[in-house]
Amino acid sequence: MSIQTQALENRTPGTLATRERASVRRVYTPRADVYETPEEIVVVAELPGISEESLDITLEQRELTIRGTRSTAALEGYRLIYSEYGEGNYERRFVLADSIDRAGIAASLKNGVLQLRLPKVKEALARKIPVKAE
Repeated sequence: MSIQTQALENRTPGTLATRERASVRRVYTPRADVYETPEEIVVVAELPGISEESLDITLEQRELTIRGTRSTAALEGYRLIYSEYGEGNYERRFVLADSIDRAGIAASLKNGVLQLRLPKVKEALARKIPVKAE
């Protein structure tokens, strides 16, 4: 596989309390599925409540980091009595293989689902080698 998840200082799927500007917020590790085709790797991650404006995807050297901030918006005229999604941040990191074309990475967000398309470099694509008879 051309992409692998990186351990994050004892972080496990679920939540982790962290300090951010003197406030304590939860950090959620979003669930992700990774698919591979001969041409690309596709990462699909669940980020409920995250908007395009609060989503930050960075690539530094070989590390691809997904970060998002979720704030709870109270509905006017309603009182919250139960919540499974609290305020907090999402964070997930992946280490990319050298076979990924970093300039071609594309991201889209729809209904709380992030899709990252990571194309493979042309040299890494499988190809059939023709054989000539002599």
